[in-house]
Amino acid sequence: MSLKQSLKHILIAGGGIGGLTAGIRLARAGFSVSLFEQAETFEGFGAGIQLSPNCVAILYEIGLARGLERLACRPERVRVRHWQSGRMITEAPLGRSIEASTGFPYFHIHRADLIELLLAEALEEPNLVLKQSGRVTGVDSDLATEGSHTDNIQISTTLGRYSADLLIGADGIHSVVRDYVLPDASPAFSGNVAWRATVPAAKLPPHLRAHQANLWWGPGAHVVHYPVRGGELVNLVCVVEEHNRANESWHEYGRPSELLARLAGWHEDILVLVKAIDDEACFKWGLFDRPPLQAWHRGRVVLLGDACHATLPFLAQGAAMAIEDAAVLTGCLQHEPTHRAALVRYQKLRLPRTSRVQSASRRNARVFHMDGPGTLARNLLSGAALGWTARWLYHYRSPV
Repeated sequence: MSLKQSLKHILIAGGGIGGLTAGIRLARAGFSVSLFEQAETFEGFGAGIQLSPNCVAILYEIGLARGLERLACRPERVRVRHWQSGRMITEAPLGRSIEASTGFPYFHIHRADLIELLLAEALEEPNLVLKQSGRVTGVDSDLATEGSHTDNIQISTTLGRYSADLLIGADGIHSVVRDYVLPDASPAFSGNVAWRATVPAAKLPPHLRAHQANLWWGPGAHVVHYPVRGGELVNLVCVVEEHNRANESWHEYGRPSELLARLAGWHEDILVLVKAIDDEACFKWGLFDRPPLQAWHRGRVVLLGDACHATLPFLAQGAAMAIEDAAVLTGCLQHEPTHRAALVRYQKLRLPRTSRVQSASRRNARVFHMDGPGTLARNLLSGAALGWTARWLYHYRSPV
């Protein structure tokens, strides 16, 4: 019996970017899949995200090329600037240059637009059933243990109880499924708070609407901004160090006036961006992190995305890692003889790369927020560091 025949039904907890990508890939590989999303609708909360070529290659494979071209922006370059003077520290080409070297473009897109594209593909899959308002509340451990009297895994949800042959936990940094796989692995507050907003481009001067990624390094803080939705909006992210623990939530409002006070003394361009934020469009949340997990699976349960490798956003790879996970997990389930072998191989292939991304993201948190004499050496080496990062990060392709 093939693995596809023995895995008659797969459950996915979480309808975000990673969960939807996994659902589409698995359904097209011939597996029967049910995906549970806790929200009433598959809406894309949040703001802008960056899609580098390593994950764009996978999104193109599932048919999103035309949609990405329509809804996303292609940045021509990334520019790093001094927080106060605006002096350019370094820059690196994106646009045609990155596409020529990797085979795929680099995109900026609103998270809601990417969810919309993934959802449209998911709704076309007869092997994929989407269940809204279906928050997973627990895993029945007595049925999930390897070698138990049953081959099924059962879960409790707000819609009732369900059973299947495999459960994928794509339910984010506060994953209920992870609590079964590896209890007591809660994320820790990183000491950084992210302020996010999207600003109508029409409210900004032309140079702040340019199709490029802008990164400003400052003491104890950094700022990123770039256009999304074809240039209609400018996505703004301000990350500041704070000692007080903050909530990890997409929905907690922040006051632009508070952020403006925190960024007093910063370059006028940054102040113009913050002053253009509407009160109802400003959100803040704490950034959480954890060391790499050593176990991504247990019995017939496996983790994906932030559920197993929550990544600070200082490398812009959170969505990309979840998309890569979905592709590799599907490939392993297609080609390995047993679910146990597939999950072991999946972890072996993904753990080193995601751990490296987590480590590099933590390092960037220190680099971006440096102050004092060390900033001179940092600035001199920054161009080489950007090029080196692009080589190992963006050229990745799924090995299965």
